[in-house]
Amino acid sequence: MKNLKKCVIVGYGGMGGWHARHILEAGAVELLGVYDIKEERCRAAEENGIHAYASFEEVLADPRVDFITIATPNEWHKPLAIAAMRAGKHVISEKPVTLTVADLEEIIAVSKQTGMLFTAHQNRRWDCDYQMVRTAYHSGKLGRVTAIESRYQGSRGIPGDWRGKKEHGGGMIYDWGVHLIDQMLGIVDDRRVEKVYCRCDHITNDEVDDGFKLDMYFEGGLTARIEVGTTNFISLPRFYIAGVNGTGVVHDWRDECRLVLCRTWEDKDVAPVVTSAGFTKTMAPRDEKTTYEEMIPRPVMDVHDFYRNFAAAIDGKENQIVTHAQLLRSLTVMEAAFRSDELGTPVDIDDALTHDRVI
Repeated sequence: MKNLKKCVIVGYGGMGGWHARHILEAGAVELLGVYDIKEERCRAAEENGIHAYASFEEVLADPRVDFITIATPNEWHKPLAIAAMRAGKHVISEKPVTLTVADLEEIIAVSKQTGMLFTAHQNRRWDCDYQMVRTAYHSGKLGRVTAIESRYQGSRGIPGDWRGKKEHGGGMIYDWGVHLIDQMLGIVDDRRVEKVYCRCDHITNDEVDDGFKLDMYFEGGLTARIEVGTTNFISLPRFYIAGVNGTGVVHDWRDECRLVLCRTWEDKDVAPVVTSAGFTKTMAPRDEKTTYEEMIPRPVMDVHDFYRNFAAAIDGKENQIVTHAQLLRSLTVMEAAFRSDELGTPVDIDDALTHDRVI
């Protein structure tokens, strides 16, 4: 493993184990070991053939460590990241990168002061469903895009671990919303967010949101709906994108993206649809004379490219894929979403709030 950047994972729970497996599989960086405050997790790492450090201080004191990956509950991301960068280590943080814009700005300031790289693990940029819808949006085939919907819906309620506790940064906006907001901003990367309106669910958990519906309003009239639910036994499509000249849908994250595109708006011979209460021309379905279909195939994606990019960025060979500006953009939307839910009204994304950042 000569010349590979060397990493330590801090936090060896579910995501810490995920990182360990992917680091070992990718071969892009070398895993020196892990550290967790729980002794049983350190023992589990040793049983899996992974060295376990005795303390976080021991990790920071190890001169071999190039960077650490933080996979702890959310409230620990900021202090651990700052301590690591001040000790001369680059940092990858699990999402959400932190809980407030102010905290993130403090982390970024330390990154600039120390010269250490800092980023967040926005791994769902490698999801095929997201990549296909992004392709559809930028293809021009749909004409002017007017609306996009993105959903993840399950039926098992909010997880029963720290994700259900407010003090740990729990809730679905922080858990899944951070991914779907990042994806939506990656799709609509050519327009500014003007305002957001959010309603949080508290169906199985009163302390944090166990689901939410977030509407984002972009300049030019495009609207985006992001929805997460944990009590849905029938799920709506994963993605739905509508334009003046066509519509696209991804029903499930395992599917391809289906486009139905308009050949012509002229349809003089349209036959009315007869319903039980009358007939309608407006909602009569189209046929192959005026529409045609295309499929956007699932792309080949490799999530290991995240670690490959970070290692190359440390050497100055590549720019970071997940940038500070992107992290600030997503977290600003998340803060506005919480504020909107609290007020019960839409919240404008103010230039003063974002310090002239284009979000």
